[in-house]
Amino acid sequence: MRCFLLLCALSGYIFADAHIFLYHRFNDDRYPSTNVQNSVLRKQFEFLKDNNYTVVPLQAIVDKLDQNETLPDKWVSLTIDDGYKSFLNALPIFEEFGYPFTMFVYVEAAEKKYPDFLSWEELKKLENSNGTLAFHSYSHEHQTQQSPEELRADFKKGLEIYEKMLGSKSAFYSYPYGEFNDEVQSIAKEFGFGAILNQNIGTVSDSSSVYDLNRFALTGDANIKPLLKYKSLEAEWLEPKSYPANGNITKVEARIDNKTKKAQLYITDLGWRSVNVKDGLISYDMNEKLKKSRVRIVLQADNQIAAKILVKD
Repeated sequence: MRCFLLLCALSGYIFADAHIFLYHRFNDDRYPSTNVQNSVLRKQFEFLKDNNYTVVPLQAIVDKLDQNETLPDKWVSLTIDDGYKSFLNALPIFEEFGYPFTMFVYVEAAEKKYPDFLSWEELKKLENSNGTLAFHSYSHEHQTQQSPEELRADFKKGLEIYEKMLGSKSAFYSYPYGEFNDEVQSIAKEFGFGAILNQNIGTVSDSSSVYDLNRFALTGDANIKPLLKYKSLEAEWLEPKSYPANGNITKVEARIDNKTKKAQLYITDLGWRSVNVKDGLISYDMNEKLKKSRVRIVLQADNQIAAKILVKD
């Protein structure tokens, strides 16, 4: 009986998952699909504070994974992609709550002084506000459409400028548009980053790879409460491996570490459907035309979730 009670007490810790959230723009009504109003941001931060979540630097999560240590269940890390100037609208709220953040820098925008983006001088000041800077490519192209030579040239050029202007190497990398395939990931790893972040929905578990960290993108009036309930669904994606050449998806197959008999499958613009799970294998036959060149496939079993993105080359 004592052992049973101990297991119950520890269950929330054993199956602990950290969450990484992603922002782009703040208080910028011109771009509603990537914008979060300050009033919404404040509600999100108040929820984290009132419910005893600990907002930690991204490096803290990476360190736990590198050291094979269990991730605390109430750890959250905050990231911002691109380096839009609108972040200055939100910075006082980050400072008020004392929350650290990682800003991924679109280097060409800073270097060429694009008007909507933070300058190098403004970026440097963020490091005095509990911020960490990291690399987000030089040209912000769709990397799955670049050749290996173009990709390596972009990394090389961008990192040289980044290191020259900021005086340090980038420990982390996030893919432009969150788009990548095996080749893009392999080339990114050549440049020695301590962690690489995607834009799949999902959490970070003890078994997550530091080279494939999930993030939830927050836009509009996103309510973070239900997102924080999600745990990682460990999934080996068997089919499709990549965007189908003819645009038709005929099967979704994945092996999951889950004893459930039923799961939910979601495909962008094709909606949700119930799928059977037999001995940990999901094999769902279909024949439907994908409607977009970028498609997210999601598997959900109870409060566990896994996702991948398919991008048309």
